[in-house]
Amino acid sequence: MPCPLAFVRQPPLAVYVSPADPAEDAKSSWATHPFQASLAHVTLLNALLAPRHLIFTALEDALIDPTTNSFAGAEEALSELERRKIAFILLTTRTREEIDPIRRKMGHNHPFVTENGGGIFFPDGYFSLRIPGSVRTARYLSIAQGKPYAEVCEALDEIAEENAVGVAGFHHMSLREIVDNTGMRPRNAELARAREFDEPFFFTSADDKAIDRFVKAARERGFDTRRGHTFWHLSSGCDSARAVRTLAQLFREATHIKLSLVGIGGGDQDLPWLRTMDQAILLPASSESVSHAEHPGPNPGHNKSIVVADTPGAAGWNKTILDIIG
Repeated sequence: MPCPLAFVRQPPLAVYVSPADPAEDAKSSWATHPFQASLAHVTLLNALLAPRHLIFTALEDALIDPTTNSFAGAEEALSELERRKIAFILLTTRTREEIDPIRRKMGHNHPFVTENGGGIFFPDGYFSLRIPGSVRTARYLSIAQGKPYAEVCEALDEIAEENAVGVAGFHHMSLREIVDNTGMRPRNAELARAREFDEPFFFTSADDKAIDRFVKAARERGFDTRRGHTFWHLSSGCDSARAVRTLAQLFREATHIKLSLVGIGGGDQDLPWLRTMDQAILLPASSESVSHAEHPGPNPGHNKSIVVADTPGAAGWNKTILDIIG
């Protein structure tokens, strides 16, 4: 799949500018855009100026199958987004290294949010404005919202010891133990272990009262606990809704056009950031997934409800995208 945007480091760069109305495609022109890059300075190509929709989407239980990582069934919508140069932002519970192979296969060249809002990552050459607080992380610029992983692991051990609770986090486990506890393949477990903000763990010896005590102690120290399908998670500062607001503001400043924020979620964990959208869709749970809340409720400030779609998974994502963009 060809990349929707061509990032080239030698100026000048010829960039196709997609019109707001696809019917005007034949009348479009080519624009020349000089590229400059630094550790905190990247360039958003003019191809992103035309779209009026900015799409935020959950990765797991929405665009991809969480077990197979397949996005089969979503190809038509992905191709249409690429053709129209419409940006779509991925939000995931996974690590940056876990989703890199998926993004390469998908041809995704837009920003993404990892580890439940712990980090925001920007492909090189994306924005022409400076990104406050950004640093170089591998081949990306990034904004760290969550506390560093080492601090989170240290806090987990201290809180557990102070409250006489037994815990086992990823940082305690060997690769084999992670494989045994998650059912992942060794390579996938290795990528999942490359954490930057969020520590998965489980209680090895604790009753309900001890767990409540642990959660309260973590909160008093500024740490959040979240119960997932398999593991508990400890983090501080990870916030997908805040990441979405940051990205929306950057896109507005870079494009100078009015953007309609569209969100597609795959589970109840996506409700906080879906409530910040102008148009929010929650895909129904598959038979293998935990059921959603029956009434997600209105979006504060928008007076709109989160719509529950008819079809789950990648096929539902595909239908939803095509319905939205027309």
